[in-house]
Amino acid sequence: METITISASKTYKVITDSALLARAGGFIRNALGEKGKKLCIVTDDQVDPLYTAPLEASLCEAGYETVTFAFPHGEASKSLETLSRLLEFLAENQLTRSDALIALGGGIPGDLTGFAAASYLRGIPFVQVPTTLLAAVDSSVGGKTGVNLKAGKNLAGAFWQPSLVLFDMDTIKTLSYDLLLDGIAESIKAGAIADKELFLYIQKAERLTSPETIAHLSRRAIEIKREVVEADERDTGPRQLLNFGHTIGHAIEKSSDFSITHGHAVAMGMAIVSKASQEMGWSQEDCHAPIVNSLRRFRFPLDCPFTAAQLSEAARKDKKRMGDSITLVIPVTLGNCQLKSIPVSQLEDFIKAGLS
Repeated sequence: METITISASKTYKVITDSALLARAGGFIRNALGEKGKKLCIVTDDQVDPLYTAPLEASLCEAGYETVTFAFPHGEASKSLETLSRLLEFLAENQLTRSDALIALGGGIPGDLTGFAAASYLRGIPFVQVPTTLLAAVDSSVGGKTGVNLKAGKNLAGAFWQPSLVLFDMDTIKTLSYDLLLDGIAESIKAGAIADKELFLYIQKAERLTSPETIAHLSRRAIEIKREVVEADERDTGPRQLLNFGHTIGHAIEKSSDFSITHGHAVAMGMAIVSKASQEMGWSQEDCHAPIVNSLRRFRFPLDCPFTAAQLSEAARKDKKRMGDSITLVIPVTLGNCQLKSIPVSQLEDFIKAGLS
């Protein structure tokens, strides 16, 4: 069992192990204390038939009363409409401030549940139980919650730290290779901003998707995110480094109407940004080659189907835009990124350099 402690506005543990769902009730009881009586499991209609029953059984054994809110899977459900239905469900089932929510699933249930927990009764506890590698290494840790607006991704939300994160490694056995890649992309991103050795590990690994390799990548990604979140919980400085590849990645997601998933889009974004930074002379060494070589080892598709004009237009609505400028994360050396603000008017040329 791996345990990583996050010390932000709330201190909590990220616990990774096999067969955790069957033991979840005890861990959640320890994290929430004796106050919680009723728990609402929030999940989607794909995860619900797989994992709600064993989680619910463990929670009931620990003395909890449970209710379940399941919504249609997919990015379209990460909306104010679903949030509103969830809040009404909580009120109808009379959850109080001493109760809590459980996010069961990938990043969409996690972000939606966290935002509901931050909003309902002006804030109640919640626990993250990620069932995808992407959610485990990224969205479940750090307290960013939110939903999409028509204008763009994650434009409404709140900072609200979970009380506990439980990642049952057995859940990734049900993931397709493409879904596994989504989490691996975020692990490679973590290496690009803070761990050069991660790239050497990837190049030497004989079995890229073995449990040992996935456990190592996920642990390092969570440890790096912990360091950044503890230094800048509210995302006003160093935490923005976690957005490497994300400004362009989010633009790719939106331009594809979310048919290109988050991790695949971020992989393309990292390739574009590292190439553009090299072309602009902003990198002190070739970061593009090791990043792209590592992505290709996992067989990421890296050919972006959109033009610089299309991506620039989509990125103009990114939440990281400040007035007439936008902040990019630039790889200076491998394992060392910096923030660089450029005028929005120069963004298309930057992207064009990365696509060349």
